[in-house]
Amino acid sequence: MNNIPQQFASDNYSGICPEAFEYFIKANVDHDSSYGNDRWTAETADLFREFFETDCEVFFVFNGTAANSLSLSTLCQSYHSIVCHEYAHIETDECGAPEFFSNGAKILLIKGGNGKLTSNGISEVVTKRSDIHYPKPQVVSITQATEVGTVYSREELTSIIQTAKQCGLFVHMDGARLSNAIATLNVTPKEITWQCGVDVLCFGGVKNGLAVGEAVIFFNKKLAEEFEYRCKQAGQLASKMRFMSAPWLGLLKNNVWLKNARHANDSAALLEDKLRRFKELSIMFPRQANSIFVSMPSALKDYLHEKGWHFYTFIAVGGVRLMCSWDTKEEYINKLAHDIEEGLHLIS
Repeated sequence: MNNIPQQFASDNYSGICPEAFEYFIKANVDHDSSYGNDRWTAETADLFREFFETDCEVFFVFNGTAANSLSLSTLCQSYHSIVCHEYAHIETDECGAPEFFSNGAKILLIKGGNGKLTSNGISEVVTKRSDIHYPKPQVVSITQATEVGTVYSREELTSIIQTAKQCGLFVHMDGARLSNAIATLNVTPKEITWQCGVDVLCFGGVKNGLAVGEAVIFFNKKLAEEFEYRCKQAGQLASKMRFMSAPWLGLLKNNVWLKNARHANDSAALLEDKLRRFKELSIMFPRQANSIFVSMPSALKDYLHEKGWHFYTFIAVGGVRLMCSWDTKEEYINKLAHDIEEGLHLIS
C-alpha cells in the first residue's frame, strides 16, 4: 500500500498550524499557574470576547464530544429532550455521550434536506405531545457547518432559532467547523451566533489547526453557572491549561483562523471541480464548506484503497466523504484526481 502524506478522510488528519504551535512554545517558557488560572488562559478568554464582540463566559475542554455533551447537560435535566437533525454529530458519532452526561435526556430527531433543520420540523416535534409521559423538549442543537458539508445562511438560522425561542427552547450550536461556515458566508462571528439567538456555542479549534482543545462559549452567561464543576467531574479540567488555551491566540490573532478556513474551503472547491469532470461520479450535497460527499462505483472505492487513499463511507450517507484541511496541498488534490481517472479507466 502506498504511503500518501496527505489524505482527505478528515480534517482531523492535519497537523498543527505554525501560528498555534508558536504560542504553545511561548507558553512553555516559564512556570505559570495551573487549572486555568494562568495569564494565557485569561488573555485567550478576553480575546474571545473581542472576537464575538460581546461579554461571554469561556471554557476550554479537550475535544468536541466533551464540549457538546457537557454544554447540553448544563441545559437539560434527565427528563428533557434535545431536538437535532438526524445526521447531527451528537446523534451519530458521540457514543451516547450527550445522553450519558445529561443523565438520560432523550434526543429527538428531525429530517431535513441537505442536513439542515427546518422551522416546521422543530414545531412538529415540539408540539407532537405535551403530556407528562413525553420527554419535555428543552434544547435545539444546530450543527454549523452541517455534517453533510452544507452551511446555514444567516436568514435560515434566524428563522429556526426564532421558532425554537417561541417554543421556549434553548439553542446550542455545534460549531466544530464554524470557521468554515463564517468563511463561506463572509460574515462576522457574532452575526451567525449570539445575534441570531445562540445561547451556547461549541467552537472548534482542532479542525482549524490546533492539536487539541475546543472552546465552550456561553453567550447566555446565566447558563454557565457551575459549568466548571461539570468540566472537572468529567475529566476535562486540564491541570496545565495554558497549553490548551494559548495556541488559540495563534488562531485568533491576525485572523489566522479565517485564513485557514478559507484555504480549506478553496481546496474543497478545487477538488469538487475536478470530481465533476467524471461522469461516473455524482456530488451528493451542495459543497458549501470544506467537505465533499460523492457517490462512486464500489470498484473505484476498492481501487483507491489499494492505492493508499483513506476516506470514510459510514458517515457519508451512502457515499464517500472527502475533507480538505487548513494545510491541504494542491499536488495531492491533483494526485487523487489522477488516481480516480486511472481507476475509472481500469474498471470500465
